[in-house]
Amino acid sequence: MNFSKKFNFLMYLYVILFFVFLLTPLVVISILAFNNADYIGFPFKGFTLDWFFGNGKRIGVFNNNELLNSIYISIKTGLIVSFVSLIIGLFSALYFEKSNSKIKNFFYFFGISPLIIPGVILGIAILAYTSEITLFLDNKEIFYFDDFLSPGFWLVIIGQISFISSYSMLIIMAQLKKLDPTLEEAALSLKATKSEVLRYIIIPFLKPSLIKAFLAGFLLSFSNFNTTVFLVGSDPTLPIYLFSQVKYSLSPVVNAVSFLVIISITLVGIINFFIEIGKK
Repeated sequence: MNFSKKFNFLMYLYVILFFVFLLTPLVVISILAFNNADYIGFPFKGFTLDWFFGNGKRIGVFNNNELLNSIYISIKTGLIVSFVSLIIGLFSALYFEKSNSKIKNFFYFFGISPLIIPGVILGIAILAYTSEITLFLDNKEIFYFDDFLSPGFWLVIIGQISFISSYSMLIIMAQLKKLDPTLEEAALSLKATKSEVLRYIIIPFLKPSLIKAFLAGFLLSFSNFNTTVFLVGSDPTLPIYLFSQVKYSLSPVVNAVSFLVIISITLVGIINFFIEIGKK
């Protein structure tokens, strides 16, 4: 066996082991979602759907109001965060790609800095900062912003936007770099306004990246834990709720929820794959 064959063999072996390492926990938790036992691990005691539809001694996913509320909060948060982050990311990308400002590199550094800062530190910093602002406003008897700056739904949204908008910006910038500048120049030479160039040339060209940025933002928001845990109030998101269940009660319903999330993300991936195949 020559060097090339050995290299190919080791490369294929590495890829196989990587995917085994990646997929094994997902397969295991999917199997345990149907385990007829009151614990979250092995041994497997038989097949059951109680952890999905149970409404007696075992409360399943679809009959657990607290769990369903956390899923609703996560979806609501994800939609708002991904949409606002998309808007911020779009205009940030346009600024950094189109502006001739000498200080844009300075602003770009701050634009991507949330990606460098650990999520835990970011969450603590936002909580401390907003707490000081709330205290200052309360001393001035200004209570209008309490719901937005106190731990709860809106503070989670503010905290997640602070770093997810950076991801959106980078995704859109990667696509924007491929835009042929002569298209804009031709439109402007034909008396098109800058807003018309944005509407009829840039936005349609960026459509694939806008969709990717929105979906990526939603998934990042939906799954975020390390920043959200410091900002959440009485209505937890799904990751926070699952953490509390694993930490205190170890209910197998956690396996069932994880299985549903895995299936949902897999279906989205498959649909996106066939859409891309259809375009080609």
